[in-house]
Parts: sequence; structure tokens; C-alpha cells
Amino acid sequence: MIYHVTTNAAWQMAKDTGSYEHNSLEKEGFIHNCSREQLAGVLERYYKYEADLLLLHIEESLLEAELKYELAPSVNETFPHIFGPININAVVKTEAL
Repeated sequence: MIYHVTTNAAWQMAKDTGSYEHNSLEKEGFIHNCSREQLAGVLERYYKYEADLLLLHIEESLLEAELKYELAPSVNETFPHIFGPININAVVKTEAL
């Protein structure tokens, strides 16, 4: 299981269109994700002052896009990156943050 932090509004739009995309997909070529153990650090670094957040629980085996684990040198950790839109059926649970 991997996780992605988003907003309720972005998730609602994804459900309407059938897949989820983050602006990082266009800018960097992939969507950032994390493990459960990495979540606290991700929230602290990038979402400290954000509201209305939702955690997507993504079942890796259901992804249609390519998944790679890559090193993030800034924190010296390996993170899961999805190289394409996230198909809605790969999101098996959502959790308010």
C-alpha cells in the first residue's frame, strides 16, 4: 500500500473524470507518493499549513501506470513515484487528514 496526499476538491474532480492527476505529473513526470512511515514527514514538510486534506490509500497491484521507487536526495529516502494518472479503482480507501 502506498499513499498520496491531496485535497477533497481534487479527489472529487478525479472521481468525475475517472482518474487522478497531480500537477507534478506534468512538471516532473510523476506523482509523488509515500509509505505510511514517511507520511508524518511529508505532511510536516509540504502540507503544514494546508486544510481540507485527504489521504488516498493506493493498492500498488491495481495501478495501470508505472510505479518506481526512487531516491529523494533531499531527505535521503526512497519514495514511490507513479508515472501517469492514478486510476480510480487503485484507490481502495480515502482518509480525512
